[in-house]
Amino acid sequence: MRQTDQPRAYLNRLGTAVPRHDAHRRYLAWAETQLEGPRERRLLGRMVERAGIEHRWTIFPEVEEASGPTASEFYRDGAAAVPTSARMAAYAEAAPELAVAAVDALGRPARITHLVLASCTGFMAPGVDQIVAARLGLGPTVERTLVGFMGCYAGVAALRNAYHIVRSQPEARVLVITVEVCSVHLQPQSSLEPILAGLLFGDGAAAALVTAEPQGLELLAPFSETLPESDALITWSIGDTGFRMFLSGEVPARIGAAVATPAFRQRVGDVAAIDCWAVHAGGRTILDAVERGLGLGHEALSHSRDVLRDCGNMSSATLLFVLERILASGEAVADGLAIAFGPGLAAEGFRFRSA
Repeated sequence: MRQTDQPRAYLNRLGTAVPRHDAHRRYLAWAETQLEGPRERRLLGRMVERAGIEHRWTIFPEVEEASGPTASEFYRDGAAAVPTSARMAAYAEAAPELAVAAVDALGRPARITHLVLASCTGFMAPGVDQIVAARLGLGPTVERTLVGFMGCYAGVAALRNAYHIVRSQPEARVLVITVEVCSVHLQPQSSLEPILAGLLFGDGAAAALVTAEPQGLELLAPFSETLPESDALITWSIGDTGFRMFLSGEVPARIGAAVATPAFRQRVGDVAAIDCWAVHAGGRTILDAVERGLGLGHEALSHSRDVLRDCGNMSSATLLFVLERILASGEAVADGLAIAFGPGLAAEGFRFRSA
């Protein structure tokens, strides 16, 4: 079979969902109470102004007398007292609901043969993939794949799995779901760096339909790249009181330097020819670093910046939010590139174009 005759995979459509409770301003009020010195509080204020985030969403409802930034009963006694078991119970309740809401936004597709679900903020068995499949009424023979604990680029891994499934089985209809409940892992902090990392994250879910039908965006040429000697820059460990993230301040500079190398340019091809960018909205400094490293104009990452402004960083779901905005814009894409960064330090991505 010639290369041009090989089956193709298309991201036909996307749906997204966020909880209805806005956590961003309450987090900021709580963060100020965690910092003892006025200098740190002033620096926090400056960083908040520069963050490019206006809203982040949480599963937890507001309760005015609650002490935590999510204003919820869950944190009434302080985040430090909440064991991992209680956090996982909250995840187990919320994640399937949020995932189903994203599929409803997609429009529940008929005849699903495969389900690929990515989630990095919780564990349970039966898995969230099996629970969601049952709630959606998918048949017992649906082939399920769960992508877990890969971090912010797990959405790319989920789409890459769908790409390979459809290319090997053109009759397949793959439902891809990414769902993250980051707010269950709020931790008390006394230093500025982890508080700034916590400033980024919110809850959200996205759903996509990937088939061989030429509609939406054609998925092309997945790629992976792990940066050497960078494994300590982003860590995500499980403790007695939830998952604890470490996000080094060196990450943006390392990413900016990596995308500027000839090796990376060779892997992604002619940057000047790329007319659409879907970059994981990991934070303003990440987007700025990619922009500088690739020599892009400020408007090149506008879809990513809009998602960051409206939702923050939702880990694996974020990139699909960016792709949804690209599809909704109606713009014709001749040569697009999607890329996300996460633990490793690694980059995962793929090319795409309009069907």
